[in-house]
Formats: sequence, C-alpha cells, structure tokens
Amino acid sequence: MRSLPNPERFSDNGTEIDVDFASDGSEVFDLWRLRWYGLSLPEPLDVTDQDLRAAVQSLQPLLTEVQPGWFSVAS
Repeated sequence: MRSLPNPERFSDNGTEIDVDFASDGSEVFDLWRLRWYGLSLPEPLDVTDQDLRAAVQSLQPLLTEVQPGWFSVAS
C-alpha cells in the first residue's frame, strides 16, 4: 500500500479522525489511529491492541482488512 506523506484529518462534531490513503485513493486506518481516536474522546477510552483487533474483526463485512493491520470501510 502506498500512502500520501500527510494523513488526512477531518472533524465530525469536533472530533478529529486520522486516516491515510491507499494507492487507489480509498481511506484506510490502522489500530494505532483507532487507539489515538479513543484516547481523544471527551471520556478517553484506552483499550488493548487485542481488543481493538477483535472489535474491528467483529465489524466485518462492514470493514475490510486491505493489508495486514490496515482497514477500510467495505465498498
């Protein structure tokens, strides 16, 4: 996966979400970004990598693992 040098940040209701882009232009994210998103919430949520991976896997087929450790919203 090739990504742009600077990840995109956008706000929804004042919350920043950090994503990167795959070579096809689709938005992708990894567990590190999910962890930082959780920590940025008004009531921070700190979970283990194992819990994050389990949560992402429970959302399949809504999310797709496009490369090991990188996820995207299924199209």
